[in-house]
Amino acid sequence: MTVCSAPVQSPICPHPYRYRDFAKQRDGKDLSKGRHRLPYQRPLEKCRAFHSPEMENTIARLKKKITDPDLFRLFENSYPNSLDTAVLWTGFAFANGKQPPYSDEDLAFVITGDINAMWLRDSANQVLSYLPLLKPSSAPRSIAALFRGIINLHSRYIKFSPYCHAFQPPPESGIPNGYNINYHRNKVKPPYSSNRTFDCKWELDSLASFLQISSEYYNATGDLGPFSNYQWTETVEIILDTVETMRTGTYTDDGQLAPSGYTMTGHTNRATETTSNDGLGNPVKRTGMIRSTFRPSDDSTIHQFLIPSNMMFARYLDTATIMMGQLKKQKAKELIARMRKMAAEIRDGIAKHGIIYHSQFGAIFAYEVDGFGSQNLMDDANLPSLLSASMIGFVSPRDEVYLNTRLFALSEANPYWMHGPVLSAIGGPHNGPVRAWPLASIVRILTSQDGSGEEAREELRAILNSTDGLGRPFPQAFSLRRLVAGMVFMGEWDVWADDTRSREQEAIPIEGKLSIIPMT
Repeated sequence: MTVCSAPVQSPICPHPYRYRDFAKQRDGKDLSKGRHRLPYQRPLEKCRAFHSPEMENTIARLKKKITDPDLFRLFENSYPNSLDTAVLWTGFAFANGKQPPYSDEDLAFVITGDINAMWLRDSANQVLSYLPLLKPSSAPRSIAALFRGIINLHSRYIKFSPYCHAFQPPPESGIPNGYNINYHRNKVKPPYSSNRTFDCKWELDSLASFLQISSEYYNATGDLGPFSNYQWTETVEIILDTVETMRTGTYTDDGQLAPSGYTMTGHTNRATETTSNDGLGNPVKRTGMIRSTFRPSDDSTIHQFLIPSNMMFARYLDTATIMMGQLKKQKAKELIARMRKMAAEIRDGIAKHGIIYHSQFGAIFAYEVDGFGSQNLMDDANLPSLLSASMIGFVSPRDEVYLNTRLFALSEANPYWMHGPVLSAIGGPHNGPVRAWPLASIVRILTSQDGSGEEAREELRAILNSTDGLGRPFPQAFSLRRLVAGMVFMGEWDVWADDTRSREQEAIPIEGKLSIIPMT
């Protein structure tokens, strides 16, 4: 069995971890012919981590459709970026789990940026951008194999650390482990091994992302292989067992402290990197929903029933029953009823506790609740968000409560709405006030019901104007002053923002609405 390696390393090929330095430069690069004169930011072909004919054909096809040269340059820099720079290794699992020979189980190790680790949520979002390119294929270096590799590796990770969100390279890859100083600073229960797990924050959306990429792969290919040939069913059972430990309230019926499946305290000077009450977090009352100690941004929750993550988990727990129902294992049949019951209970909990009345907007979804009556009214740019609730299919884009919530999230009533002359978008506490995230602008486009297309045009103009002349969307950008050359940006290389930006290009679809947008 052939094992595929990481991208070529040479003096002219930037190391994958150093792509951020390459992407900060304009000198010597081909510039677009538009007003912004944006540089070409793809690595040389021989330096790219993953080669896909479907990707190159798509870029060539859309070059004829996107008439604005700056908009096309933003697209061609962004859409292939995960394939070019973040697919650090693809290959196959050891047959015995420890050493060669290899099995036929695809694996893929995908990093988020300049950290040598794989986040469940981020890696799923990165490849989900390539759903338009996904077709059934047994070839080892196909887009289908990349999806299978991520599903299989996520399954492995979840089985040994179901409460954790970021992981070390698999031993099959030969890639050295990354070092995380927080392993020695944080106190996490249950404990985890730093040899296999990079960081351990309980984020419900991480498990939801595994269910999502599993469902989307099956919907696109009809291939049951990753679900029937390996231990996917067992992983789903572990997920159900894990989240059940996080559905409890803080107190038992007789007033004692209830056990919690996960606790965490961090040695840090940032409130968002630790929790209260010796790792338990703020008290909650049982609602049917699942507690999430941390948000998709890796920031700790204030009230642990994080509504967007519960929305996402319920949605994809439901869709995962479709594959489960196709499997012949008795265990699969037993799990279907449990999955449907839990998804229904979460939806019921959101309906009863997650919808509040706002004096300006009417009935809206809260961002977080505790079951006692306290709510956190805000939205965060990271996915899942309240803004993305229709995008993930939890509600109709015309649902009245969702539309009210969307208006709230995109207004100054949202404490993390950042507005300014260049970019106005939702931000979040991860990077603090006055920093908007283009990621939220992308979600705004994807959830827009504006038939004229003006909302999408305005957001695209803002994204184009906020790249600091470098031709790639920054995951976070200052919003309250003009962006000029030399301004410091945070997270120069975050391929998740790149790829979500590009998913919007295909979804609108680009060949109709976006191809005629005048961007100057």
